[in-house]
Amino acid sequence: MFEAMNLAIFIGSALVVASVFTSLISFRFGAPLLLIFLTVGLLAGEDGPLGIQFDNGAAAFFVGSVALAIILFDSGFATRTSTLRVAAWPAGVLATIGVVLTAGLVAVAAHLIFGLPWLYGLILGAVVAPTDAAAVFFLLRVGGINVRDRVRSTLEVESGSNDPVAIFLTISLVELAVAPTDGAVLDLLAAFALQAGVGGLIGVVGGVVIAEVVNRTNFEGALYPIVVLALALGVFAAAGMLEGSGFLAVFIAGLIAGNARIRHAVALKRFQEGTTWLSQIAMFLTLGLLATPSEFPSVAVTAIGIAVFLTFLARPLAIWLCLLPFSFTRRERAFISWVGLRGATSILLAIVPAIAGLSFGQEIFNITFIVVLFSLLVQGWTIGPMARWLKLLVPPRIGPVERIELELPGRGNHEIVTYVVHPESPVAKGQRIPRWARPALLVRNGRSLRPDRSGRPEAGDQIYVLTTPNFISLLDGLFAGPVAGAFDPQLYGEFAIAPETRLADLAAMYDARVAPEDAEMTVAELLRRELAGDIEQGDRVPYGPIDLIVRSVDDEHQIADVGLALEHTRRPPPQIPLFQGPREIAGLVRSWGGWWRRKGDTPVDPKPPSPGEGGGPAG
Repeated sequence: MFEAMNLAIFIGSALVVASVFTSLISFRFGAPLLLIFLTVGLLAGEDGPLGIQFDNGAAAFFVGSVALAIILFDSGFATRTSTLRVAAWPAGVLATIGVVLTAGLVAVAAHLIFGLPWLYGLILGAVVAPTDAAAVFFLLRVGGINVRDRVRSTLEVESGSNDPVAIFLTISLVELAVAPTDGAVLDLLAAFALQAGVGGLIGVVGGVVIAEVVNRTNFEGALYPIVVLALALGVFAAAGMLEGSGFLAVFIAGLIAGNARIRHAVALKRFQEGTTWLSQIAMFLTLGLLATPSEFPSVAVTAIGIAVFLTFLARPLAIWLCLLPFSFTRRERAFISWVGLRGATSILLAIVPAIAGLSFGQEIFNITFIVVLFSLLVQGWTIGPMARWLKLLVPPRIGPVERIELELPGRGNHEIVTYVVHPESPVAKGQRIPRWARPALLVRNGRSLRPDRSGRPEAGDQIYVLTTPNFISLLDGLFAGPVAGAFDPQLYGEFAIAPETRLADLAAMYDARVAPEDAEMTVAELLRRELAGDIEQGDRVPYGPIDLIVRSVDDEHQIADVGLALEHTRRPPPQIPLFQGPREIAGLVRSWGGWWRRKGDTPVDPKPPSPGEGGGPAG
């Protein structure tokens, strides 16, 4: 007995350690981390070198559910209200209507193309419909892919909030397959309303309770992360017992608690980061162990066909329809579509049909596993190149910064923030530290010095600043290094022009046509009009033979600097607009006809004068 127990503990700990070390591959080569953890589980499974026999679907579903609840709570805890303000409506539509549309389209393809029964196809569609929060958050936050705030926020909120709808659909359809009933659609809608309402209510109450418990008690400091985790799992279980969505409840509870003014916030964030990593590893390893790769060849053709249809047709069409009411560009819709990674949630849901005893349950699990592997290999490895190809990458607002936050005891709203002065930071180059951020201590070469006697801060100094949390982002800019790619002409144009430049002057300089009503409009006014006021660094607006690019915005979100990119040599053939509307498609037909007539020529635009020549506006 004890030998078996010790062996199980040893093998489990060894797999966790192996997963952690193999994560270095992900950071070094850009491989999706989920793929690494799943691979470790597959290698340890019954068809791998270790040959571990594990076929307990119920145990795997339990482990995965608890792990997913912890991940969703941390996702909500880390989501700021500013992110919700930017992306709440589009992400909400994608997390509900988008999931249903994707599931329905996959079901149609599964039935009409691959000959699967309708109910089989509907369950499969519901299983593969949700995007994976762990994979999306890792690639966008840890992977260093910087895109516009609204695009990133939409992806993060969608991936964190679409699980409840997919889980509800899957479980409801499986119950329908086990015990068919009349009026199934109405029953489904009523059950969904009940689960969403109860889950949302318990999530709000649970989030408030968690914040109040932390703020009104005086436990030992190390106990707060434990009690918060226990309360979060209690919210998840309570919602489930009251026939609500536990996953929705725990995400909302994290959202409420994470955005409240809460004590021990720094310690809670650090603890939850660790538990989230452990939950991801445990879930991915368990799901990898459960799989039997030797069974994959029998469903490989169907699975790859479903994966291709999902990636290139179902998800893009659902994204296009759901985002029509919102002001996303074609490139942004394409990127949001491409980042729809499938992951552990889909594999976890694929266990449900097998647990319920459906005859095709194991086939759904195997198909889903291959779909997830396809998504991680094809999409996960190409997120960065796709963002660059679509010209959506923007440099970070500040360069690298080395910062450690230390929370003070008691109920005060102050923290001690430690910065290591970057050699190229404004402070290292002589910029004075403001009065409201006077250092409390400076450490240089291991020696503690009084800031008023240490002289000007030097590169490598450790500076301890007593401040409130709302000033930390301002301090980052003082101690950070230069922004990589800040003057990259591919991102921000070859030249800079003043936002007050009139379009008539710009058009005369670059031989571009300007509408009479736009002649007296400034570049900044044009950008604000074309971008509908939703302006961010890196936004591009084409204008004849040039692109106008927002290089920077000021504290009041007004355009401070504009870049200009020139159009070189021949124009490429028009792209097929998978994410366009009827008017844009009509324009495509006209542009393709014009390109076909000109395809034998090699027209070259006249070289425009350099900025400042010919009386035009200077950069």
